[in-house]
Amino acid sequence: MSDVVSLLAQIADTGRDPRGPGYQRPGFSATERELRTWFLAEADRRGLDTEIDANGITWAWATEPGDDAVVTGSHLDSVPGGGAFDGPLGVASALAAFDDLKASGALDAAGRPLALAVFPEEEGSRFGVACLGSRLITGAIDSDRALGLRDANGDTFADVARGYGLDPARMGADPQRLQGIGSFIELHVEQGIGLAGTDQAVAIGSSIIGHGRWHFAFAGQGNHAGTTPMNHRADPVVAASRVIGDIPTLAAATDATAVATVGRTLIHPGGTNVIASGMSFWLDIRHEDDAVVEQVLEAITARARDHAADTGVRVEVSQESYSPTTRFTAALNDRLRAVLPTAPMLPSGAGHDAGILAPHVPSAMLYVRNPTGVSHAPEEACEDDDARAGVDALVAVLESELGVGGDR
Repeated sequence: MSDVVSLLAQIADTGRDPRGPGYQRPGFSATERELRTWFLAEADRRGLDTEIDANGITWAWATEPGDDAVVTGSHLDSVPGGGAFDGPLGVASALAAFDDLKASGALDAAGRPLALAVFPEEEGSRFGVACLGSRLITGAIDSDRALGLRDANGDTFADVARGYGLDPARMGADPQRLQGIGSFIELHVEQGIGLAGTDQAVAIGSSIIGHGRWHFAFAGQGNHAGTTPMNHRADPVVAASRVIGDIPTLAAATDATAVATVGRTLIHPGGTNVIASGMSFWLDIRHEDDAVVEQVLEAITARARDHAADTGVRVEVSQESYSPTTRFTAALNDRLRAVLPTAPMLPSGAGHDAGILAPHVPSAMLYVRNPTGVSHAPEEACEDDDARAGVDALVAVLESELGVGGDR
């Protein structure tokens, strides 16, 4: 079977951004479907039993399904213009780890079932809610709310899911499946500088800091760009832009370690010679202390209302998602540290499906070194030797969880 590097090479051209470097792999898109088909084919080559559950999560069972299962995997979708490793590294590593376990005979002696899993719409780049698949299965998002989400084209998640072969009426919390998971280990490329420049290729995740997304919608009066005097305008672009410009100062003034980002804006109707009638932006705030996240949001919301009043426009603020700070399961992390005694412990500012699952099933994460420290961009990187070291670490952890010995 292929190793992790050659597995990633198989999908290296899938979803490449035609407008420049990076990838476009939106959740529940034709591209993600192609990637899912690739995973299913690789699972079939290995004789794994596959299924797609009611929430669009893909499962590949390496043994007979059963309770107290050990599960590993990640996601295949990307942010717009994303890199090659965010998500796919964990999926390819799960397949490569299975190959190692099979070749060593470890699966024959396994005391627990083993499954590989691929979660859909982890990035939330299409419907605005990150980790949508894991939120649905855990009940972290109400299914009716999820089904009513709309993408940039106005299509509802219900309609898109139906076109993806899913039944919207069956989507939602699945406690029975969750009860069957004894431990979930997600491997992921590191998305910061924690390992860059060190002699360690792999780290263990300690926590995921709290983070949320909010939608700011400014509404004004559309008008003619050439005939409307400046002092007669109710221009939402002016108000929204002033707020965006204030966000770095407001976040830093609240807490020096808080981060707040606007990475997406939308101007309506978008004509060059038209004063816009509406402008929206999406705000991402993250901090380990949930109270600080709330304080940053309050400061930015208050400034938005001030700028809206000054420019004669209206503003509405709505929460799209929020995940409080999550600490991974202590007992499971203790077992990871026993297997990987030199691996450092790293907190993460990036959200993951493992973080959504953690309140419901024992969960842990392995991070693989990213020499650039850049993620959610084409410059995201992972050296071949580090990717293989990540697989070795994952195999060692899986052997421990499955109750088999391994000489590595």
